[in-house]
Amino acid sequence: MKTGEKTLEIMSKAIWYNDWLLGQISNYLRGDILEVGAGIGNFTSKLARYGKVTAIDYDQNYKNANFGDIEKGKYFFGSKSFDTVVCMNVLEHIKNDRSALKNMYSLLKVNGKLILLVPAFPLAYGQMDKGLGHFRRYTKDTAGKKIKEAGFITVENKYINWLGLIGWFVNARILKKEIIPEGQLKLFNRIAKVFLYFEKFINPPFGLSVLAIGEKK
Repeated sequence: MKTGEKTLEIMSKAIWYNDWLLGQISNYLRGDILEVGAGIGNFTSKLARYGKVTAIDYDQNYKNANFGDIEKGKYFFGSKSFDTVVCMNVLEHIKNDRSALKNMYSLLKVNGKLILLVPAFPLAYGQMDKGLGHFRRYTKDTAGKKIKEAGFITVENKYINWLGLIGWFVNARILKKEIIPEGQLKLFNRIAKVFLYFEKFINPPFGLSVLAIGEKK
C-alpha cells in the first residue's frame, strides 16, 4: 500500500478531528461544491451535508472520485462552475501550485469561495512530508500571497491545530518517521478536544496547517 493511501486510512479514524476541521469551514460551504483531491473520501460524505458535491482526483484508484487534474486543468465535467471549491491537504502535493490555484479560481462562480487547507511551517518539513510526496509546507504569508496572485480576495487566513504541529515536528524532524504513528493519532483524537478548544476564540501563532479562504469577485 502506498504511503499516502495508508496515511489517508489512518486519518479516517481520527473522527473527532475530521469533524473539527469540518467545523472550521462549514460557514463557507454552500451550493455546488467541488472537492479537489478527494482521495479515499474522508471528507466527501461530510461535505455533502452542505451542498451537491463533485469529487475529483487525478489518481483513478480512488473509486469515490472522478478524474480531475487541477494542475493541468483537465476534468471529467467539462466547463461546469461551482459555488465552493474545497482543497484540503492537496496543494502541497502539486508541483505547480500557482497553476492549480488559478485553475481553481476559473472553476468558481462570481462570489464563490475557495477553502484551502495546507500544511504549515517549512521548518517542520521532514521524512513524513517526503514520504507523502509533499513539495512544500506553507506559512500564512506564502499561502495568502499565492491565493492573491491567483485572483482571490482573502477572506480568512490563519494557523490552526497548534498541538498537531508539535507532534508532527517531533515525528518528522527528530524521530525521522515516514508515516503518522497510528497510536499517537488515536491519542491525539482523544485529547485534542481539550487542547484545541481555545482556537474557537483565539487564533494561535502557529499550527499544523494554514487555513485560507479566498473569494472570487
